[in-house]
Amino acid sequence: MNKYQKIVIKFGTSSLTHHTKKLSRRHILEFVHQIAQLHENGVQVVIVSSGAMAAGREILDNKLLDGSMPLKQMFAAVGQGRLMQVWTDLFALYEIVVGQVLLVRDDFSDRKRYLNMRDTLSSMLEHGIIPIINENDAVTTEEIKVGDNDNLSALVANLISADLLVLLTDQQGLFTEDPRNNSKAKLISVVKDIDDSIRALAGGVSKASGLGTGGMITKLEAAYLAAQSGTPTVIASAWEPQVLLDIAKGESRGSMFLAKTTPRESWKRWLLSKKSKGIIVVDRGAAAKLCKEGASLLPVGIIKVVSTFERGAIVKIISEQDKPLAIGISSYSSLEIDKLKKVKSTQIEKILGYSYGPEIVHRDSMSLLKSNGISND
Repeated sequence: MNKYQKIVIKFGTSSLTHHTKKLSRRHILEFVHQIAQLHENGVQVVIVSSGAMAAGREILDNKLLDGSMPLKQMFAAVGQGRLMQVWTDLFALYEIVVGQVLLVRDDFSDRKRYLNMRDTLSSMLEHGIIPIINENDAVTTEEIKVGDNDNLSALVANLISADLLVLLTDQQGLFTEDPRNNSKAKLISVVKDIDDSIRALAGGVSKASGLGTGGMITKLEAAYLAAQSGTPTVIASAWEPQVLLDIAKGESRGSMFLAKTTPRESWKRWLLSKKSKGIIVVDRGAAAKLCKEGASLLPVGIIKVVSTFERGAIVKIISEQDKPLAIGISSYSSLEIDKLKKVKSTQIEKILGYSYGPEIVHRDSMSLLKSNGISND
């Protein structure tokens, strides 16, 4: 029985190349085999994959990898297709469909892009498709830096409210000292708080290959970011047999970095800390379903919208009696909602010519207010 049901797994370049100068299909297949088993058991998995530059170097057979940005972008542009082809072909052996998603950091700060990205990933997972995410290195500049995919994986974990973030690397985890310099160094199995003393332990751990862009310190940064959004993180060795299956079951592997809250609680606190951009007034039936059943807000239950706001805005949902019920992120703009109020969700595409889904505010993007007399849970 798996303890975790929604997992983000980040593969570093060294994990995919097995310390060679090219992608190791044999070792990647071992990862795919484990993920396929998780997939068959109903675990939703999102992959954040490094390795595009390594794949590009493999194709071009270029032994020289200097630090210039144009050369890195060239390798990434050439290698991204090869990297995805490897993942696609290996997962096809298990009849599993994968989909590529290229992101940049700005996707997480723009409200509309954030919502579109979340909806896309959610739809892929609901349909049994494994998203394979990478930074869009071929067109970015500042983003190609130490730890970009480590931190990207933490942002993705926050985006989908993952139960667990797994960072696979060439190290067993975080040690009391660099194990390559001191054989007496001990593995730290559980870390409750990532403070300066913990960060100091990672200061001397550098990347082992010349192909990746990450190190232990960036993995701690990612673990800290994930912890703030309620997702625990495991940093573990990619070379341990069945490591992903064991971690998913809750067995101790590598170093576990605990979260101080749950993704749901973190999400609710974030929502409640933001100022709403508008108000949606709902009828008695919709109010009852929201508060008693924890349902999503559908257009048929909406009476009117107050003020103007865009898709992705934070809105307050109130009853006809002006009683605050919930706060959430709107999947539609105020102008769109005004056209959709009191109609069935099946009519959305006919009225607008497009659809962002049947919900105006999805229950996963909503937090009930205590003032309505109902628990936030």
